Amino acid sequence: MPKTLLTGGTGLIGSHVARALVARGDDVRLTVRKSSRMDNLGGLELDVVRGDVLDRRAMRRALRGVDRVFHAAGLTSLRASNRRLQEANLEATRVVLEECLRAGVERVVYTSSVAAIGPATPGSTADEKSPFDPRAGAIPYVTSKRDAEFEALRLAARGLPVVIVNPAHVLGRGDLYRSSTDLVRRFLRRQIPAYVNGALNVVAVEDVARGHLLADEQGEVGERYILGNRNYTLDRLFADLGRLSGVEPPALKLPVAVALALVRAGERMPGRPVATAHEVLGASMWWTYRNTKARRELGWTPSPHEEAIEQTIAWYREREGSRLARPGSRQPLPFRVAGFAADRLGGLAARFAS
Repeated sequence: MPKTLLTGGTGLIGSHVARALVARGDDVRLTVRKSSRMDNLGGLELDVVRGDVLDRRAMRRALRGVDRVFHAAGLTSLRASNRRLQEANLEATRVVLEECLRAGVERVVYTSSVAAIGPATPGSTADEKSPFDPRAGAIPYVTSKRDAEFEALRLAARGLPVVIVNPAHVLGRGDLYRSSTDLVRRFLRRQIPAYVNGALNVVAVEDVARGHLLADEQGEVGERYILGNRNYTLDRLFADLGRLSGVEPPALKLPVAVALALVRAGERMPGRPVATAHEVLGASMWWTYRNTKARRELGWTPSPHEEAIEQTIAWYREREGSRLARPGSRQPLPFRVAGFAADRLGGLAARFAS
């Protein structure tokens, strides 16, 4: 039975990786901080050790007797400061992977993100070899994940047996820290008054966890594998969320320049803004991908894409039922009127342009 260390095991991806590892028969050791929530790990036989992934001495203790490491700890946020993101994603990855190299572990699976690959050209899809779009470098989260992946590859060149997985936008049950599934929560609370033209790739967390184990078993050292499933335009994603939840989708679609001007004005106001410039910029890009390499080299096959959306909706309804919009709820009248007017103006502009 291999001794396996998992970081980030209380998060959305990490908790599902923990369950998959236990089911595989691994003897799993989990690093947790004092503030970590263990709700997702009930019923699992785990060796829990206290320690921060930024603490080298704590990591050296955690790595004693360990054969394999899954480094899933990190920060997924478009609102966090650049300093916090660099610390959580780059510095923590450097500490964990350097200590893995020092300890001589047999295998490391590092959880990166499609953010490190960058967005595709609008209307197309990207893969592991696509050139990075420098516009995405303006988003601190993207930069932090890209820098962390460079660090993993640097250590691979020094002999660390690391395989990289790049999950897309992960949905499913158990997002205690409201990371990637917060989009669904905000939709269900009718907190998305408007949106821009963009696209993203949605994948189920159970499929991502399975992909981690396949990367451990089948992946090539120094290679990265996109774990993504269905590519959605935001128009289509919100339509599906509306159909499956019964909550009317946002009606107002704004040009990116207008949305950026509005959120920048909002950021100067007291209180938490509805959206930030980094969120709007990110939403306007095409985070759309091909999973051909993971299918071919890992034997990875994702589940039907709607299941991930349905499970996320159900999980939030179970936890926050009274705080969410009820099925049949419509968007506030001013937003519906504004959306109708925007559609009519867009149609008139198209007619004159032709």
